[in-house]
Amino acid sequence: MKYVIGVDLGTSSVKVLLVSKAGEVVHEVSKPYPLIQEKSGYNEQNPHDWVEQTIAAIKELIIDYNPEDIEGISFSGQMHGLVLLDEHYRVLRNAILWNDTRTTEQCEQIYNLVGVEKLLSITKNRALEGFTLPKILWVKQYEPEIFSQAKVFLLPKDYVRFAITGKIHMDYSDAAGTLLLDIAAKKWSVELCELLDIPVSLCPPLVESSDFVGTISKEFAEKTGLSERTKVFAGGADNACGAIGAGILTEGKTLCSIGTSGVVLSYEPDSDKDFKGKVHYFNHAKTDAYYTMGVTLAAGYSLSWFKDTFAKNQNFDEFLAGIEEIPVGSGGLLFTPYLVGERTPHADSQIRGSFIGVDSGHTMKHFVRAVIEGITFSLHESIEIFRESGKKVDTIISIGGGAKNKTWLQIQADIFNAKVLKLASEQGPGLGAAILAAYGCGWFDSLTECAEQFIQVVEEFEPHPENVEKYKKLFKIYKKIYANTKELSKQLSLYRNLLEERYSI
Repeated sequence: MKYVIGVDLGTSSVKVLLVSKAGEVVHEVSKPYPLIQEKSGYNEQNPHDWVEQTIAAIKELIIDYNPEDIEGISFSGQMHGLVLLDEHYRVLRNAILWNDTRTTEQCEQIYNLVGVEKLLSITKNRALEGFTLPKILWVKQYEPEIFSQAKVFLLPKDYVRFAITGKIHMDYSDAAGTLLLDIAAKKWSVELCELLDIPVSLCPPLVESSDFVGTISKEFAEKTGLSERTKVFAGGADNACGAIGAGILTEGKTLCSIGTSGVVLSYEPDSDKDFKGKVHYFNHAKTDAYYTMGVTLAAGYSLSWFKDTFAKNQNFDEFLAGIEEIPVGSGGLLFTPYLVGERTPHADSQIRGSFIGVDSGHTMKHFVRAVIEGITFSLHESIEIFRESGKKVDTIISIGGGAKNKTWLQIQADIFNAKVLKLASEQGPGLGAAILAAYGCGWFDSLTECAEQFIQVVEEFEPHPENVEKYKKLFKIYKKIYANTKELSKQLSLYRNLLEERYSI
């Protein structure tokens, strides 16, 4: 039996999957790495941690398999994170991650120097703190000695692939999230680089996600046990790979992926639609295809934060037990998942989460269900935008942590008012990376053919009409919370900053 490996480089851990030619995930291994948070809003990681944990994970993954049977490897990775390398391709500083929100000032600089309309015409996206370009400008402004040494920038999974092959590349799906790619032309925007005084040479060579980019190095082979003949394929952004891993490869397909962040994603056959920046518009990991996407920054993170803060000693099964007994609306308790700001539809780095409607009758299970409902309401705001644009959304494939609990899957069906499908494997991005490797190895004639072989639907959840109506009423109230807490969040942010300055003296 022949195999491929899919590597999913996430925010909290790297997950590696060993997938057979029949499409079966025969083994998977996950290895964590730390998050570095020096200040409020700062989120960084050491790129060397990604490499070391990927090596450890692959070594454990293949210990019982013949390395000669493993034909290829590809990657899915957290988007937007900035890795700067010097002329010798050495890391210059910790990577600044997608959920880092220090760059509000740089986003304003982009609008002032480029203009909103020009930026949208080139990149199809607005300037947000999470994107790579504002991070480059932040380093240029506040760490000029580091910026002056920078030879090239990479995104997280591209650095890991570089460590494996010694080759520098970036695929279109990940490049689309930098805010420097001309989305339609599929090339770096020289115009943007000139307007922002960034050398275009800082941008790496571009490739397709399924492109063969080399074989693994002798050193990496020795450390992992893989054969030096293992083929390496470029891979893609986690959301693009998640789309492949869920079969979102034709028009009309919609994905809900709930990991650390949450994503609602819909396939687009071309770059012609204009959402005016309300949702993201990126290149797909499928060649010459695109996808629109809405993002909740703290989706699964909101739930894990709540568990770690208030039920640290429980596992997730214990933590979620009994939420099906709590009625729709959690007894009038609502939660907004704005723990690290928000992306869609509110591009706001200062907004913060809240519970509203708390009374003495609420138990822990009411709060847990309210967090889940709040996350799902936030994702539903993106679905609303899709529907308002004329897209039909009646079937949604759910993957990630939000697909592991049946009650949550039913809540999704009821809030989205759509059929929700659960797949045999929730590891969409990792499976998508494996599909790219399988296609690259020539196992199938197309990504679609490969996805049909690898992806299996195991359960369907239909919306309950009575719950749909209840959630429609609650959703109207939920949407009012942002407007009524926005100014309060700004005031509290100023107060928190003053306190930090006071106690840092």
